[in-house]
Amino acid sequence: MHPLAVSEGTHPPWIAGSDEENYPLTRKVQRDIWVHQHPSNCSDPNVKFLLADWERLPGFGIGAQIAGMCGLLAIAINEGRVLVTNFYNRADHDGCSGPSRSSWNCYFFAETSVECRQRALELVKIEDALSKGILTTKENYTSKHIWAGPTPRIWGDPWNYLQPTTDINGSLVASHRKMDRRWWRAQAVRYLMRFPTEYTCNLLNEERHAAFGKMAAKMVLKSLIGEWPKEENGRKPKSDIDKFVWSNHKPWVPRPLLSMHVRMGDKACEMRVVEFEEYMQLADRIRSHFPNLNNIWLSTEMQEVIDRTEEYSSRWNFHYTKVRRQDRSNVSMAEYEASLGRERSTNYPLVNFLMATDSDFFVGALGSTWCFLIDGMRNTGGKVMSGYLSVNKDRFW
Repeated sequence: MHPLAVSEGTHPPWIAGSDEENYPLTRKVQRDIWVHQHPSNCSDPNVKFLLADWERLPGFGIGAQIAGMCGLLAIAINEGRVLVTNFYNRADHDGCSGPSRSSWNCYFFAETSVECRQRALELVKIEDALSKGILTTKENYTSKHIWAGPTPRIWGDPWNYLQPTTDINGSLVASHRKMDRRWWRAQAVRYLMRFPTEYTCNLLNEERHAAFGKMAAKMVLKSLIGEWPKEENGRKPKSDIDKFVWSNHKPWVPRPLLSMHVRMGDKACEMRVVEFEEYMQLADRIRSHFPNLNNIWLSTEMQEVIDRTEEYSSRWNFHYTKVRRQDRSNVSMAEYEASLGRERSTNYPLVNFLMATDSDFFVGALGSTWCFLIDGMRNTGGKVMSGYLSVNKDRFW
């Protein structure tokens, strides 16, 4: 995108909903991050960089990798540096071909321009650049600084004005001792995932088609009056409403749609793991207010959870990705992902993540970093007033 696209006074096109339906200052912050990450001249001697690989230790899940990069983006903004992401191990597979291999921009738009990326990669080869501080890398910062470093304060303290919309044990939670981190991670993950690439969109379309294709087809057939309409072979010119209004819509999913992420397995070492029944109790609470809600997009690593959906199938329609899941709770996430292979173990969680951010309602566990990030994406995607029902607290409450 050309820098003029989000210049002073314009709105970033990746933010949906009104200002009241997003975290405070979301539009301004997103525009400011974009401008910060896209200097007009990347070769200007005054432009400094932070070049960082994504975390790749086996114990780091996708959520932890993204959370770590959110911290590095905060450091870059605080130090007046352009963040340039480098090696992304989860994109190191045949699905991400050509220049996008091993790169974040296989899945989402790049965090900076091609010119800035090239400049940072040039500087890393120059010893003076590192010694003079023109370029820093992840190794220049401690883990504590990356994971718990200071939130950028250039926008004031907007986290003090968050609308309480998170329900835990039947009560809205108004305060959080890491409110600034919650607000910032929401802004950072929204920027990093602001536009999915064609590759990611195709993954989403395949899963939507597999889950909802028959349902949509039946609705289309039911709507037909008489015989199937004849094809026009493209000869009939499209009207303006066809081209400029009806063409601008999202892929069809059944609405309203509740997304539910059930995290169990090895997560028991970090948070209180609850049974599927408690998640479904929260789903029932939502439906008591929205009686036309009957579709759930379910994501989980445990086959036990999928099996238990049969107990609720008379009242709910469950949709989920068709992937092999864990049948034992003592298997680590790293071991499970390795058994799926790098491509599959990356693609299906990202599809679930984006489906969750787009759903009308969400039930999860704030103790899970993955749910924490989904909540952030929803709160910068016009979903603040949809609320969030959590089965537990996270470690910061």
